[in-house]
Amino acid sequence: MADESTQSIVIDAAPSEIVAVIADFDAYPAWANGMKRTEVLETRADGYAAQVKFNIDQGPIKDEYVLAYDEWSPRRISWHLVKGQMQKFQEGSYVFTERGGSTEVTYTLSVQLVVPMIGLFRRKAEKMIMDTALKELKRRVENAG
Repeated sequence: MADESTQSIVIDAAPSEIVAVIADFDAYPAWANGMKRTEVLETRADGYAAQVKFNIDQGPIKDEYVLAYDEWSPRRISWHLVKGQMQKFQEGSYVFTERGGSTEVTYTLSVQLVVPMIGLFRRKAEKMIMDTALKELKRRVENAG
């Protein structure tokens, strides 16, 4: 089982605005660092993505993987890995907590790579990836409003 990492950030927007940005997978290459291409493979009855294919190229990190989205709500989005080249396991979620006009977004991620990585390096990489993802999400949401 993979270790779990969690980080939070406060975004000046309602949860519904944040969910809308996260759900707009076609726009990811324009704002998500290293994201080269996304493709919604399957859509749920409510219009949200059920499965999405991602292509990332972030320096030494290159991967193509498919995530299945288990939950889409104004309180939580969750997903798990269907298949990947560099990853053999991934589970993640965003949890949204309203804070008087703003929203605290808590990002939790568990990843296990195909090639083992020393714990210290893996934790540093996870922190950098999560920190960048949350800051980019905040910038995208707040600049869209």
